[in-house]
Amino acid sequence: MIPESRGLLRQAVMVSEGLRLKPYRDTVGKLTIGYGRNLDDVGISKLEAEVLLDHDLASVEQECRAAFPWFSGLNEVRQRVIVEMAFNLGIAGVGKFVRMAAALADQQYDEAAAQMLTSRWSAQVGARAVRLADQMRTGRG
Repeated sequence: MIPESRGLLRQAVMVSEGLRLKPYRDTVGKLTIGYGRNLDDVGISKLEAEVLLDHDLASVEQECRAAFPWFSGLNEVRQRVIVEMAFNLGIAGVGKFVRMAAALADQQYDEAAAQMLTSRWSAQVGARAVRLADQMRTGRG
């Protein structure tokens, strides 16, 4: 199909399907999103999953910058730790780490790491928490 024809097809499908940004059940009960993407039968590709992840991580980073005044004072590795935690827990979840936040504001990274490891989150995610706490402690990773 030539590009002009593909563009016309795209426009027609967009009008016919309509855009739904949250999952919904179509007329035959299939979980669908976007312009009629059948998630039950088609799902998404690895590339699409990576594009979504990149977008989500950029959004979470911006949320961290806005929510945590100490965030911009962290080095890149420690910023990644906080963004990964926020991706996993949500901004509100990271906000519950009051002692960790106080330690980060004072640049007490050993204490921040210790607070991470003594949390319920640490018990839930196991090795991930150990890896992130080590990165928080050392600033490397």
